[in-house]
Amino acid sequence: MGTQQILLIVLSVIIVGAAIAVGIQMFNSQAYSANKSAIAADAQSFATQVVQYYKTPESQGGAGGKVASMTAANVFPFIGWSAENTNNDSGDYIITDASAAAADGSFTVAIYGLGKEIRATNRPAIETVISFPDGTITATPKDVASTTAIAGVPALFTTP
Repeated sequence: MGTQQILLIVLSVIIVGAAIAVGIQMFNSQAYSANKSAIAADAQSFATQVVQYYKTPESQGGAGGKVASMTAANVFPFIGWSAENTNNDSGDYIITDASAAAADGSFTVAIYGLGKEIRATNRPAIETVISFPDGTITATPKDVASTTAIAGVPALFTTP
């Protein structure tokens, strides 16, 4: 083989290697974003079910609009969880008891999700807060350390 042919082969291998590396990086970035979106959608669905529990009459297995019934232990069976936390292919989730009712009767319940995808040293997390009695749902996404466990996620959203 001539020097020119060897040079073309080496150059081709370098270009193909660079293209593969860029493709892998793009795939990993997309997988992380998709996981963040999936845990947000799951948390939104769970939050909607919590609102449904609050508005369902006690005679039908709901809270009947009562703050005292809004404990995680009462809510999780209604939304299909077997414990105060659950998981699926997207991530792990945990629900909190209702916050203390304010003078106007308002209170909150929070659902936290922790994704399974890891990018660099981060994992996606979501805090979904339901404000009662109106049932307003707000979500806050965040990237947390990849070593974080679901039990530690609520604290990460309360500290600046």
